Amino acid sequence: MSTHTNSLRRGGKWPLITAWLGVVLLLTAAVLMVGSGIAYKAEWISLGTSFTWLKQGAELSVAAAVLGLLTLIVGGICRRWRPALVGAVVSMAVVAMIAMPMQLKQRAQSVPPIHDITTDTQNPPAFKALAAAREKAPNEVDYPGAVTARQQQAAYPDLKPIILEMSLADTMVATKAAVKKRGWEIAEATDSTIEATATTRWFGFKDDVVIRMTDTGNGVQIDMRSASRVGKSDVGTNAERIQAFFEDLENR
Repeated sequence: MSTHTNSLRRGGKWPLITAWLGVVLLLTAAVLMVGSGIAYKAEWISLGTSFTWLKQGAELSVAAAVLGLLTLIVGGICRRWRPALVGAVVSMAVVAMIAMPMQLKQRAQSVPPIHDITTDTQNPPAFKALAAAREKAPNEVDYPGAVTARQQQAAYPDLKPIILEMSLADTMVATKAAVKKRGWEIAEATDSTIEATATTRWFGFKDDVVIRMTDTGNGVQIDMRSASRVGKSDVGTNAERIQAFFEDLENR
């Protein structure tokens, strides 16, 4: 009788049930969210399906967090410390898991919905070697034009070409080394241009880059263009790529 009363006082099986249910939901959410990128990169599913998986995973992770908090509270009240610990771990894991998608969502809301960024909006570096690959993709080969230029200048006013006090040949060597260090796949390199493709790790999105070097007499001016093959918005990735690459070059 006393054992039965103690079991009721400590919540019976409910702390264990909610703890395990939270774990199951967390694992399912993790599989959906991580698998969405891996499956799309492997070309097993479409981009629309991968985003659906990502959204479903995020929704399940929220449910897991609710169960985790409920288990933590009930476990603490009933002094069932193991289920309470599981609930705390599940809740913290959810926070870590959805941190990156939430940051991407916030960034998407803070930047314009454009995907083609260049340091020269009047005469953008042109894709030639990568033109055929871009023609097969949803996004255009040519720079979109004045509307995109205005949006870019409003969002990234400091994005400008840089000038290196080096010879054109030395600048090409340094630029090519910086491209290879970043793991971009070079499609073509001439005496004054480099075309390359950067591939994101998770979804395997391909963003194309063209770097143009012009000898001004006082140094070499470097203009750069970075454009996504898919997606209306790049969530600020292309501007960030250009800025980071220029910093690499200037540090060299």
